[in-house]
Amino acid sequence: MHLAVRGVLALPCGAHPKMPIGHNSNAVFAGTTYHVQTEARGVEHPIIDTTVYFKGRVMHRRTNSYEDLLPLTPEHEAILQQRVDAQHLAILEEIRCGALQLGTGTPAAPKPAPSAAPVPQELHLEVLNPRNWLAGGRAHLQVQVSLRPSQAAVAGARVVAQIEGALTPLEFAAETGPGGSATLEFPMPRLGGGEAALALHATHGAGRAHVRFQLRAKSKPPAAQ
Repeated sequence: MHLAVRGVLALPCGAHPKMPIGHNSNAVFAGTTYHVQTEARGVEHPIIDTTVYFKGRVMHRRTNSYEDLLPLTPEHEAILQQRVDAQHLAILEEIRCGALQLGTGTPAAPKPAPSAAPVPQELHLEVLNPRNWLAGGRAHLQVQVSLRPSQAAVAGARVVAQIEGALTPLEFAAETGPGGSATLEFPMPRLGGGEAALALHATHGAGRAHVRFQLRAKSKPPAAQ
């Protein structure tokens, strides 16, 4: 399937979970303790929201939609609980192994001025599956981040996907692996009546890359804007 939207997802409705679904935990890295809170926001805002705090300050936030599970039947509540558990445990593990760079907000000791300012890296962001990224109302984006002009793979780049024109502003993020690739999976949000587009942003250090595809019903290959 091309980068096109063939319909509008109906906004489902259902009952709130019988009990709040979420976790509160502490994670320690390099002697610093962070508090991690994950919760399912409810059917009016069907988001799994994980926030990392340090002394009351928000250091990191990650969200994922569970609109595809509405209405929340007992079976869907069980699946939602698994997703909440998995997202919470993933953040804890990333903190404990140092994969999630958080800091503490404490000013670092001054460093000697470099002899020359570093040249920002120019990134290249590419969608590897532009023809079959959307199926059954769910997005499955495979992306690649590399350096220009060497085409060397960039590991640890943050890739964010946004659906412009969605009724509820959401963003979905992933991090590239050693080969420079990442996968973003999420249910397509309900769209408004205006122009819709898929926007992808990649960042790594001072490097930036952006690509935007218009979502249209006609089956034509996408053209980056």
